[in-house]
Amino acid sequence: MPYPDLLVQPMREDLTRIGFRELRSADDVEALVENASDPILVVVNSVCGCAAGNMRPGVALSLKNDVTPPVLTTVFAGQDMEATEKVRGYFTGYAPSSPAVALLKEGELLYMMERHQIEGRGPEAIAEDLKNAYAEHCGEAA
Repeated sequence: MPYPDLLVQPMREDLTRIGFRELRSADDVEALVENASDPILVVVNSVCGCAAGNMRPGVALSLKNDVTPPVLTTVFAGQDMEATEKVRGYFTGYAPSSPAVALLKEGELLYMMERHQIEGRGPEAIAEDLKNAYAEHCGEAA
């Protein structure tokens, strides 16, 4: 059973207010991922306070950078069930994890940050890892 809208809305807004597009269905995910030639940042959002509570501000900080992914998207684990399952299908070689942050391009996984890489770390450390991933996969050299 999905989490109630009232519970997750503030957590959704942490990302949508900074420009993230919500992918709410499997069709939304497929339409975007299969047709995007630019890198896509996918945030698997979650209610987990210990990890997602630092992940969301870390993601926001990471975007205050010269190099960022051109496409920003999010699914909400525990609420956008079909979309979350569909996007996780692109995370080849990784077990389901929420929260999580990934970079995809043309349906291929470029970078993955799993929950265990988020838990216990502050937003600044999370942002630094993401900035390094952006430099590697989203800059002109990429």
